[in-house]
Amino acid sequence: MSKTATETKKVNTTATKKKAAPKGKNLVIVESPAKAKTLKKFLGSSYKIEASMGHVRDLPKSELGIFVEDDFEPKYITIRGKGDLLAKLRKDAKAAKMVYLATDPDREGEAISWHLIHALKVEPEKTARITFNEITETAVKDSIKNARPLDMKLVDAQQARRTLDRVVGYKISPLLWKKVKKGLSAGRVQSVALKIICDREEEIENFIPEEYWTIEAQVSGQAKKKFEARYHGKNDKKVKLASKADADAVLADVDKEDLIVKDVKKSQRTRRPQNPFTTSTLQQDAARELGFATRKTMMVAQQLYEGVEVAGHGTVGLVSYIRTDSVRISDEAFEAGKAHILTHFGADFAVKEKPVVKSARRTQDAHEAIRPTYVHITPEEAMASLSKDQHKLYRLIWRRFIASLMMPAVFDTVAVKIGAGEQTFHANGSILRFEGYKKVYMTQEDKEDETKTLPELAVGEKLALSKITPSQHFTQPPPRYSEATLVKALEENGVGRPSTYAPTIATITTRGYVSKEQKNLHPTELGNVVNTIMSENFDQIVDIDFTAKMEERLDAVEEGEVPWKDILRNFYYPFEETVTKAEENIGEVEIRDEESDIPCEHCGRLMVIKFGRYGRFLACPGFPECRNAKPLLEEAGVDCPTCKAKVMIKKTKKGRIYYGCEKNPECDFMSWNKPTGQPCPQCGKVMLEKGTKNKKIVCIDEKECGYRTEALDS
Repeated sequence: MSKTATETKKVNTTATKKKAAPKGKNLVIVESPAKAKTLKKFLGSSYKIEASMGHVRDLPKSELGIFVEDDFEPKYITIRGKGDLLAKLRKDAKAAKMVYLATDPDREGEAISWHLIHALKVEPEKTARITFNEITETAVKDSIKNARPLDMKLVDAQQARRTLDRVVGYKISPLLWKKVKKGLSAGRVQSVALKIICDREEEIENFIPEEYWTIEAQVSGQAKKKFEARYHGKNDKKVKLASKADADAVLADVDKEDLIVKDVKKSQRTRRPQNPFTTSTLQQDAARELGFATRKTMMVAQQLYEGVEVAGHGTVGLVSYIRTDSVRISDEAFEAGKAHILTHFGADFAVKEKPVVKSARRTQDAHEAIRPTYVHITPEEAMASLSKDQHKLYRLIWRRFIASLMMPAVFDTVAVKIGAGEQTFHANGSILRFEGYKKVYMTQEDKEDETKTLPELAVGEKLALSKITPSQHFTQPPPRYSEATLVKALEENGVGRPSTYAPTIATITTRGYVSKEQKNLHPTELGNVVNTIMSENFDQIVDIDFTAKMEERLDAVEEGEVPWKDILRNFYYPFEETVTKAEENIGEVEIRDEESDIPCEHCGRLMVIKFGRYGRFLACPGFPECRNAKPLLEEAGVDCPTCKAKVMIKKTKKGRIYYGCEKNPECDFMSWNKPTGQPCPQCGKVMLEKGTKNKKIVCIDEKECGYRTEALDS
C-alpha cells in the first residue's frame, strides 16, 4: 500500500473517530417529577430526565445572607436536604454529553437554572437553557433545537427581588418579634396586601348609611301584558329620593296624571367574550365559580401544566404555562381553537381573524395566556382521567379559551320612557338573538343577564297602572375583600406579579394577620397592630405607588436597563435609617389572646384562641406548665342524631370539611354533608343537605330509603 493510501486511511479513521458520538446521554433537568414524566414521553432514549425538586440554593435562614459591605453580594448555600440529590445530579451531569436546563420559563426558573449550574459545577459550554410555554412534543423538541445560553438579565431580576425582599423581611421582622410577639413577619408585598385589607375594614367601620327610596310601577298597555317600570326623575332628569316624603310627593303627582309612553328606542347590543385567562383572572374566576382558594388554584393548575395521565393520550401537559399576565395567544393556538369551533359549532360562531388584544401598561407579556395545549382533548374526554378539582379547573380554562375565539352574543334591546305629568319612569327589555360565546362559557355577569321582554308599545300610548310600590333602602359599605377581589386589587395597583399573589395571601393568613370568614378576609387584632406599626414607621414600604414603582424597576432589570445591585444600593441605606428610628419610636405592644368559654380539661383555665400553621386552634394559657391544645371547632347548628350532643364542623388533614359529633370518639357520627337536624319523614333517619347551587335535602340512607326533596332556600 502506498504512503498516500496509508495516510488517507489514517485520516479517514481519525475522521470516523471524530464523528462518532461521545459516550453518555443528554441530561435534561426539570423542577418536578411530574414534568420529568411528561418529557420522557417526547424525548427518546438518548435523553435522561431528572428533577431538581425546585430550588437547590438559597440565602441562609439564620442570617441576612447579604454582604452589604461587599456591594450587596448575596451568600448562597445549598438548601438543607438537597445534598444527596445534588450529588446524584453532579454524577449524571459529569457523564452527560450535554446538560439542558428546563426549569420554568420565568425569572425564578431562570434563577434556578443558574443555581443548578453553580451547584453542579458544570462547565458553561456544556450547558444550555431550554424553555417551553406548553409541554407538548412540538414545543419540547423545538426548545432543544433552539437551546440558548442562560439569560442573566432574568437571573439578575430575580436576585434583585429576592435580596430586596430579604432585606425588608430580615430587618423589620426581628423588630416585630421584639416589640409585639415572636413569629411575626413583614414583607414588601405582604405588608401592602395587609394594608389594603385593613384600610377597607376602616372604611366599613366609618361608613355612615344614607337613606334612599325607589319606586317600582307595574303597568300594562293595549297588549294587556304587565311589565315593570322604575322611577327615574322629573322632566327626564335623574332625581334621588332621599326620604319617604320625597317618595310620597312623587306618588301624589303620579296619582293625578295618566301614564303615557313618551319614547321607545329599539337597538341592538353585542357583548364580546372575555380574553383567555391570565394568572390573576384565573384565580378570580376559580374563586367565584369553583370556590377555590388562590393557593389551591395554582396547585391544581401546576398539575395540569406539568402533566397528567389521560386515557388514550398518555402523560400530557393539558394547559400552557400558568404564571402570566399576558392575554395573547400563538397563531397555532388560534388556528387549533378556530378549527374546533368550526367543526363543533359552525362557521357562524367562529371569529374570522385572531382577536387583537392590547396589553395593560404593566404587563410583562413574556408568555401566552393560560390555555389548553390540546384543544381536541375536551373536558368531557379528560374527565375520567382527572381528579374532581383538576377537571373543574381544566373545564374552566378550556371553555374560557374556546369562548374567547367565538363571536359576540347579540341582543335586541328596547328602552321605554314613560311620563306621568312631569315625573318620568324607565323600562328596559332585551332579547338574546344570537348566543355566540355564551354557548360555551358564561361569566357571572352573563348569568345575571336575564332576558326581559317588553310588549309592543307605541309613543303616545296610555298605560294602565296596576300597582306602585315605594321601597326604602340604605347605602351599603364597600364589601370586604375576598381572595379573588384582593388579587384583582393587587394586580390593578401593580403590586406583586403573577407568581406572588397566592403565596402573599397564604402568608398573611397563616401568620394570623387575616382571618377568612365566609370567603371574606377580615383583619385580626394582630393584623391591625402590625399594619399600624408598618404604616406609622415604614410608610414607604406599605405605600402602593412605591411598591408598584419598585416592580417597574425590577422589570427594568429584566430588560437590561438597570444593574440589579443599583436597586439595593438606592434602597438599603435610607431604609436602614428608618429601621433605626422605628426601633427607638415603637413601644412594646401587648397582644392578648382571645379568650374562649371552653375550659382546659387538664387544669381548668379558660382556653385561648391562637393562630398556627393550619389556622386557629385552642391552647391552654398556662403554657409551658400545661401544654394542652386542640382544634378550634365551629358548631354546625344542629344536634347529633345519634347522641343529641352538638355536631361540629371539622376538617381532615387535607383540608376537606366534614361534620362530626363533639363527643367523638365516644360517638362515631360523621357525614360529609351537613345534617339538617330534622328526621326523614319516611324512615326517621338523618336528613342531609347536598349540593351548593341546587341544594337537595336527602335521607342519609339513600340506598334503602332514598327520600329527597328540594331545599327551601334553593
